[in-house]
Amino acid sequence: MTETRADEEAPRGIDVRVPNVARMYDYFLGGKDNFRIDRVCAERVREHAPEVFVMARENRAFLGRAVRYLADEAGVDQFLDIGAGLPTQENVHQVAQKINPEARTVYVDHDPVVLVHARALLATDDRTCVIRQDVRAPEKILTAVDALGLLDLSRPVAVLLVAVLHFVTDAEDPYGIVRTLLEAVPAGSHLVVSHVEHRPDLEEAAAQYRDANAPVTLRTADEIGRMFDGLALVDPGVVQVTDWRPDEPPYLGEHRRKWVCGGVGRKP
Repeated sequence: MTETRADEEAPRGIDVRVPNVARMYDYFLGGKDNFRIDRVCAERVREHAPEVFVMARENRAFLGRAVRYLADEAGVDQFLDIGAGLPTQENVHQVAQKINPEARTVYVDHDPVVLVHARALLATDDRTCVIRQDVRAPEKILTAVDALGLLDLSRPVAVLLVAVLHFVTDAEDPYGIVRTLLEAVPAGSHLVVSHVEHRPDLEEAAAQYRDANAPVTLRTADEIGRMFDGLALVDPGVVQVTDWRPDEPPYLGEHRRKWVCGGVGRKP
């Protein structure tokens, strides 16, 4: 098992009594910024979805491929990563700047652990910043981004909502969130989404998040596809993340179930 931080090292103000979805994802990716309560909940998820660790890595790989496509083929040099999660290897700004050193990235998250680590990582990078806002308040995100001045919202922007919208309930209107964000950016902007797919055999795994700081709402492939309404989908469309322009065949080992859909769309 990956070595992880001891619970007594939790920074002041960090609640380690409730499983945290960002720290659980960090654990799935093999990170160390998680606590016992997160690992216990994550292992309950694994009991019902043994491939969850593999799918987390495949989702992260999809993000990297999407950013490389955007920075290279699409020529995008501004990235807005909402619900960014804890920093890991090959973060968005690092991937983009390998292709275009002038690329600018704003990370958005409301989790205090994420903010502490992100700010430490970005302390010496004046083309990258992190702000504290919640995906459920897109107008506040846009206001904060505009005030920051790092991104020019009159030029094309890549809006990244990777593995975050399944933590937005139907009542919180994920489609309205996407619509608000895309209405604020010009033609030539792109949307990147990945989302856990609704399958009957995932319902028990999703139910384990009821004790965490955000529940999971599973959605069908068609419902996920609706996130891209009005956009021109980049080939191959909305597919399993393992199948979106793979660099090499995905490693799934003994676990053949795939249940994270993703895609990239361009605002015409």
